[in-house]
Amino acid sequence: MGNHLYDTLISCHAGKQATFLTRDGAPDLSFDAFLGLAARLAHVLVVQGLTPGDRVVVQAAKSVEMVALYAATIQAGGVFLPLNTAYTRDEVAYFVGDAAPRVMVCDGGAQEALTGLAQEVGASLLTLNADGSGSLTQGIEALPATFDTVPRGAEDLAGLLYTSGTTGRSKGAMMTHDNLLSNARTLVAQWRITDEDRLIHALPIFHTHGLFVAMNTSLAAGAQVHFMPKFDLDAIFAALPGATTMMGVPTFYTRLLNDPRLTRAATANMRLFISGSAPLLAETHTAFTRATGHHILERYGMTETNMITSNPYDGERRAGTVGQPLDGVEVRLTDAETGDEIAPGEVGMIEVRGPNVFKGYWQMPEKTAEELRDSGFFITGDLGQMSDDGYLSIVGRAKDLIITGGYNVYPKEIEDVLNDIDGVTESAVFGVADADFGEAIIAAVVPDPGVTLEPEALARVVADRLARFKHPRRYEILAELPRNTMGKVQKNILRRTYG
Repeated sequence: MGNHLYDTLISCHAGKQATFLTRDGAPDLSFDAFLGLAARLAHVLVVQGLTPGDRVVVQAAKSVEMVALYAATIQAGGVFLPLNTAYTRDEVAYFVGDAAPRVMVCDGGAQEALTGLAQEVGASLLTLNADGSGSLTQGIEALPATFDTVPRGAEDLAGLLYTSGTTGRSKGAMMTHDNLLSNARTLVAQWRITDEDRLIHALPIFHTHGLFVAMNTSLAAGAQVHFMPKFDLDAIFAALPGATTMMGVPTFYTRLLNDPRLTRAATANMRLFISGSAPLLAETHTAFTRATGHHILERYGMTETNMITSNPYDGERRAGTVGQPLDGVEVRLTDAETGDEIAPGEVGMIEVRGPNVFKGYWQMPEKTAEELRDSGFFITGDLGQMSDDGYLSIVGRAKDLIITGGYNVYPKEIEDVLNDIDGVTESAVFGVADADFGEAIIAAVVPDPGVTLEPEALARVVADRLARFKHPRRYEILAELPRNTMGKVQKNILRRTYG
């Protein structure tokens, strides 16, 4: 028995001196050097007490060392759990308490704040800074550059990613070795990724898109990755002439379109632009083609499923759709009430089945049973419409979830903060279409009688309690919220009024 994901995706590059990762202002890293770094980090994890199946929680800046830590965790038999760097201590406390990690890794500046959390769950706490320094990497040059890989099977966990739900707190989606490997192989084949490709990587690596889609496919194909700490227009334009592919969120493309440097000449060497994590407006797709001659390839996925559909590499990349089901992945649309399949052209609940679908929610068997059918179909909560020739369009979400800039935001979490503020009677948080972020967060707030609420004061409270990507773009102070005859707040009216 080998280590399913590591042996197939990563260890195959042993001895390869070809460049894997390039960084502006830093030395290039070969595939073999990357494996050596990962092996040394695997030794560190074992010294910290990691055993097969243990979780490694990481809240650190994007770095080559963090990618190597992902590989090291898999090689050592652990389960990788990356967290958004914008999460506050209170938010991190929930994830740590739920996942009960053996090892925690954070930026040096957060060590003091998180020490207590680590002690509460009996975890070791190490630091990793943006420049690769920290207690995690201190002295690793003295450690062996090889590591006896821990055996793990196809159904063993490799990743644990938290996602918002319709009720309660975030849920940990359990991703197996086969979930990740099967999806990487499929995407490499369908997007024609090879060792001749050079990917512009400006995404964060704490979620599916930047880590599992971008890095796993690059490893699977032996492609080179140009690693950027964040999206920066100057850096992107400097990289385009030497790159062949880019993965991004709609925000990337709207900002590129607003820059006069985006021309056919600037993108002449590019083979493929891919968009995901949030809806790409059809007008953005059309405008990008007009400016560059390239048709953006939009795809659709979720934390629980990896990628589900994709517009074709060869064939029509249809604006406003997320394409067709990936090879080996089944997509069906059902009546939300009965679960019966519906005909093409009708709107229904999107359900998906395949080797990409997660194992279930961490320590939530009831929630798993609600959303993962005995037949293996996962109920996504998204509403879609399928054309006669198999192109899927996302038309809405049954879950009251906002996706802004590629991040999932559950309105109730923001509403709970607002409703705790003195002078607030109630609130309703909702998303409206936004060309830059996919959706913008709007908060409608009703004050207590005789109270005057200032949006700036509300914003200050939210800023102290929640990560920046959860902050409402705008606050609307209303006398009352619209309700139906059953007393339920009608967010559809709010979206229509303030969108």
